[in-house]
Amino acid sequence: MFHFIQKFSQASSKMLQCTFTMRLGASRRTDILSLKTSLQWNFSTLCLRPWCFPSFPVCMSTARSYHTSPCSFKKKQKQEILPARPPMSITYLPESPRPALYITLTGLIPFIAPPLIMIMTKSYIPVLAFTQMAYGASFLSFLGGVRWGFTLTEGSPAKPDYLNLANSVAPIMFSWFAFLISERLSEAIVTVIIGFGIALHTEVFLLPHYPSWFKALRIVITLVAFFSFVITLILQDIYPEKGPKRPGEVE
Repeated sequence: MFHFIQKFSQASSKMLQCTFTMRLGASRRTDILSLKTSLQWNFSTLCLRPWCFPSFPVCMSTARSYHTSPCSFKKKQKQEILPARPPMSITYLPESPRPALYITLTGLIPFIAPPLIMIMTKSYIPVLAFTQMAYGASFLSFLGGVRWGFTLTEGSPAKPDYLNLANSVAPIMFSWFAFLISERLSEAIVTVIIGFGIALHTEVFLLPHYPSWFKALRIVITLVAFFSFVITLILQDIYPEKGPKRPGEVE
């Protein structure tokens, strides 16, 4: 009987030790959990109080400025890519139809020949200057007719409205005025130059309906005519006048 009581007391003491250790472990775990929660709460309170650190708002603002979402990044990329500019009209000159290109280059001879002959003879010839002015005025009338016919074609992008038809008549008015003041040859040449410049500006920039190759031809014609007329005006002051007078001039 005594032996049985001794074993029972030993078993009960082991059970008490086990329960004590279990309670001790649970209490330690609860203490650790409470410590963690208290630390988290203290850290969160510190984060919510930016007045404790004066430089904290600056850090947050800089961090926010570097943050970009994928959608906004794509939008910025699209804004940075600039659209390609269209090439200049003069680059389309090789694409011109061969008949139009060859006939246009041949039609530049009356512009180039008079000043070239004057340079070779080292003299200013009034009749050649007059023929150059007359050819330029006739060419202006031709350009006005081209615009008029282009607007009357069925399916043309240029409609026969006041803007297109008035611009087709403007070169003719300049050529008419140049012939009207042909007795003062220098003023007539300047009038033709102004007519070429206005016709080029309106047809290439204000009325962009012509094909690109035709715009290139127009630019070449205007440049050649401009420089040939300028050379003629310069030769008038450099070389002595020689040769037959221009038609209608009294000797």
